Order: sequence, then C-alpha cells, then structure tokens
Amino acid sequence: MPRKVGATKKISTQVVPVVGMTKSVEFELLQVMKKLGIVRSESYNKLGSINHWGLDWKKAIPEVKSFRTPDTLGLPAKLMDWTVNDVAKAITASQAACIDAVVRKIYKRFPGKDNQKTRKELCKQLKTLAFLENPLLHRLVRKEFKRGHSWVKNQIVYQQIGYKCRRLSRNTYQLELAGLRRGKRNRIIVRYNRQISGQIRLIYNQTLQRFEIHFLVDYGTVEVPANRHPIGIDKGYTEAFYDSNGQAHGKNLGKAATKKSNRICAKNRNRGKLWAIHRKLEKLAPAKSARILKNNLTRKT
Repeated sequence: MPRKVGATKKISTQVVPVVGMTKSVEFELLQVMKKLGIVRSESYNKLGSINHWGLDWKKAIPEVKSFRTPDTLGLPAKLMDWTVNDVAKAITASQAACIDAVVRKIYKRFPGKDNQKTRKELCKQLKTLAFLENPLLHRLVRKEFKRGHSWVKNQIVYQQIGYKCRRLSRNTYQLELAGLRRGKRNRIIVRYNRQISGQIRLIYNQTLQRFEIHFLVDYGTVEVPANRHPIGIDKGYTEAFYDSNGQAHGKNLGKAATKKSNRICAKNRNRGKLWAIHRKLEKLAPAKSARILKNNLTRKT
C-alpha cells in the first residue's frame, strides 16, 4: 500500500520582548494580571471537574459568571471573557488527550474484527458523561484524566479587538492594549519587524524580569514525501535517541538530567528540614514558625 503524501503546517510561538512602557502602565498591567489570576484559578476549579466533560468552550463564560462577575474584581468584561475562553480551551485539549489515550487502551483490550461493535460503543460513550455508568471506562478515564489547577497570575490574553498595532520604525511597533478604564489604552513598545495580529498573550517573565508578547506564527506548510526512508530509534539516557544509522541525537542529555535531578533533590531535602523545624516551633515559637512558613516554604522563590 503506497504511503500518503500530504502537507503539515509549520506553526510556532513567537516571543517578542517589550522594550518600552511607563511606570503607570507597568503597575496597571501587573494589577490586571493579578486579578485575572483569580479568574483563571476559579475557572479551572469550576470547569476542570469531570462534571464538565465534553465542555463546549464557547459556553464556558456563563458557567463562570454564575458565581464570579467582572464587577467584583473591577475588570472589563472582555478581558475576563478572553481569560475564561483560554482556560476552557486548555481543559478541552486535556480532555481530548485523555480520550485519545483511553481509545488506544480500548483497542488494545478489545482487538480484532469480532470486537469492532464493542469498541465503537465504548468510544461513543466517551463523548458524553455516559461513560460514568460503565465501570471499565470510568476507571480508565479516572486514571488518565488529571484535573487541572492554575496558579498562573502573570499573563493577559487579548483578542484582535483588544489592541491596536502601529509601526514606529523598522524594528519597533507600538501596541495599544485595553486597560481597566474604558476608552483609555495602555501603550507599550515592542521590538519586532512585522505587524502583529490575531490573539496575543502578554506575559511577565519573572525569570528575566521583563514583559513579553507571545503569539502564534504560521510559517506555511512542509510537504510530506511518499518515498520516506524508515529508521529505527532507541531511547536512552546518555543521549535522547540513537538511530539505526548510528547517529546520536540529543547528546549530553544524561549530564543535564543528572544535574537537574541532583539540584531538585538537594533543594527538597533542605525544604524537608525546614518543614520539620516549622512544625517543631509551631507551639514553642509561633512567630518564628510563621516567618519560616512565609519566607521559605511558599511556592514563590
């Protein structure tokens, strides 16, 4: 049977640094990110449960607004809606990945033409909450589906109507972003050489201490030839892969993995000691115990 010839899209995330903004704009953007972090966390808690299986992301906004409205946080409705849609799309993708993994297990458990009807019925039940009545499917979904939670509070999602892009020079553009006040937009300057369009994500990179714009760029398609040469690969630790042609891919992977593993191990060992000291001092010195918990044992480093 001849192999299929087709084309695959080349899509990647472009990261553009922000090189100019005023202190007032920076303060307002950080405030918006903090408020949208609450929306993102509550949306994950509401929509991430098994009760919202098969969620249509377009209908997610009323579900969240039933208990959280933009007025309670002082947010524009559009900024909240775009964040809720972003969360719903992420949950939908997670559910799709779970269904794909469960379908593979179904085909492995019920192989052959004799079980075709059984496989079809089980796959059909996965699309709705009907799988809860099937002990096998219920167990497989519970094993594969990991309910999501979010502590992200450093990003804002903008759709096309939420910003304007204007060219200043060859390699700089000015973005006017929707803010907290109606009719007043926040101006930032980015270093880029093309017009920015479509959905963008403004992220505050805590490692580099800077703001960045993230968006998808379509680089066209890549043709998939029919006369592809198959090769075998062996997954390893010293290198990522070793193919049947004798070529190593991802050299020094083992050294990097060992270095990171040792670093994490040492850090967690020290955190374990601090937890023991914190618990020991809870009754003897509550103030010192609280300081240790606040300054050394939180998620923020």
